[in-house]
Order: sequence, then C-alpha cells, then structure tokens
Amino acid sequence: MRIPDYPSQHNEQWAQVDNYFANALAAEDVALKAALAHNAAQGLPVHDVSALQGKWLALMVTITGAKRVLEIGTLGGYSTIWMARALPENGQIITLEFNPHHAEVARHNLALARVHDRAEVIVGAALDSLPMLTAPFDLIFIDADKVNNPHYLHWALKLARVGTVIIADNVVRGGAVVVADSEDPNVSGLREFVDMINQDNRLEATALQTVGEKGWDGLIMAVVKSL
Repeated sequence: MRIPDYPSQHNEQWAQVDNYFANALAAEDVALKAALAHNAAQGLPVHDVSALQGKWLALMVTITGAKRVLEIGTLGGYSTIWMARALPENGQIITLEFNPHHAEVARHNLALARVHDRAEVIVGAALDSLPMLTAPFDLIFIDADKVNNPHYLHWALKLARVGTVIIADNVVRGGAVVVADSEDPNVSGLREFVDMINQDNRLEATALQTVGEKGWDGLIMAVVKSL
C-alpha cells in the first residue's frame, strides 16, 4: 500500500477496496508497473494517480473522442501513459513538466510503454510553455502546483474549444479546501480556481470527492459550453 497523501484511520480499508477494483477493472501491465518502479528508483515523489484514476482518465479520453490532450504536470508520466494509450492512432498528448529530471524519467517511461510517438514532454514552467501551444485541445488535465491553478484555468480556456473537457486533480486535499482562511497557498489557489469556475458562464462543472489508496481527495470536471 502506498503512503497516502492525506492519512485517515480508514486508509487500509480504502486501499483494499482500491486494490480489489484495480485488479478487476484496471490491472497494471508490465510497462505501468515499471514506470512506477522507475519513478521510485529515481527519487520522484509518490504523487502519481492511482491505477483506477489512470483508467478513468483513459476512459474520459475515449468517451470524449479526444484526439489532442494537454496535461499540465507530468511527474514520471504514469497518467500520461494511461491517456496516451486511449488516443486514436493520429492522437497526441502534450504534457508539461517543470522539473528536468522528472521529464527525463517520464520520457524513459513513455518510451518503455511505446507511446513516445504520440506523447510530447515539454520542459519548463507551464506558464511559459502554455502561450506557445496551438489550440484547440479536446481534453485538458490539470495536475500541477495548485497555487497556479487559476492561471492554468485561464490558459485552458484559451486553448479549448466548445466541448473541451477540463479535469483538475487533488482539489479536496484531505478536506483542507473548505478552510476559507487557510495559510496554505495551495488551498488558496484551489479556492480561487473554484470561484473562477463558479463565476464563468462558459463552464459547466462538478466536483467529486474520492477515497482510496491516496487517502481523501477529489477532482473537478468542467465542460466548455462557449468561448
């Protein structure tokens, strides 16, 4: 069992349930297991999505018919592999990673999973890379520093089309998101992000809390109704 991001007395049971469903519905193959092992060997933090979350992202790519996917926050490319595999033959995923070492590890993992031909890793601050990208993307996954989530949403809308799905991970943070006067800049960034979505008539959105091997967290999913 991985060390949960947000511990609870129920973590062991939650992890057992995750393991049950993952084995039945989202079993990791050799390349996915190797990616996690390589991440650990290279000293990357254990912030990857779970297998079930990776499979969910892959299904979202399939359900939306996405051909172009943008991921903000690569880490070791574990989620990238899941989404890249769900793309059609002519599909592409562009993933942005600030840390050069993380990007190098991700490229290794993507090559091992044989999806490097449809996955491009761009190194540097996302806010520097985003203005260089060409719109539109069909699905945008935001999973980087939460402080900048408001800025990432701003650019996601610039790079979207009507119908683009925007997904943001780690929005509950063990319940910390409800603390209005939090001194944690990640929480402040998330709350501003939520307020922006709430006030933007171009978006229709919802949030889901999740429990599992990563502890208590959640995600926001929005669809772009107009530009």
